Amino acid sequence: MWSEMTTKRPANPLALAVLGLLLEQPMHPHAMATALRERQMDQAFKLTTGSLYDTVRALARDGWIEATDTEQVGGRPTRTVYRHTREGQRCFIEWLDELVREPSREYPKFLSAVSYLGVLGQQRAAQALRERAAALKTRIAEDEQAYRAARQEHKAPRLFVIEAEYAQAMLQAELLWVLRTADEIEQGILEWPEAPDA
Repeated sequence: MWSEMTTKRPANPLALAVLGLLLEQPMHPHAMATALRERQMDQAFKLTTGSLYDTVRALARDGWIEATDTEQVGGRPTRTVYRHTREGQRCFIEWLDELVREPSREYPKFLSAVSYLGVLGQQRAAQALRERAAALKTRIAEDEQAYRAARQEHKAPRLFVIEAEYAQAMLQAELLWVLRTADEIEQGILEWPEAPDA
């Protein structure tokens, strides 16, 4: 299924964002960074100037994208504009289709921490969960405000910010689980192991 060019898929998830942006139009990395931040996608991908330029260089080296032009505005440095290669675009679409269709295991840090929740003891575990719930509520409210701004102020079509809806749904589900688990700990419903001897 994968040609020689695509035997090496990008390891950095930021490559998905770069490749997605280039489906819209050719652009230089500075414009990519601006677009990603405006769309709040810097919350889904670790975005730094270095990581973005490294990703663009790797995609160009591996044949996914190619330099198409340079542009210079005023006294600013010359910027290289990139676009998909024909093969790169085809393979990106195949890769994206696979990612959407096939669930894969993801390993968030919180999942690892929850597996050892019993170590904290009941009171401390419940307090930690309540604190996380408060932080989640704040984040949900902030993300909702940013989503509305993107839709109203920037006139972004819903499809262009649909990942924000997914992220909100995941945060809401996590919040419900965290609150329910904290309640169960405090009410003594969740069975707790004996404290280990010191």
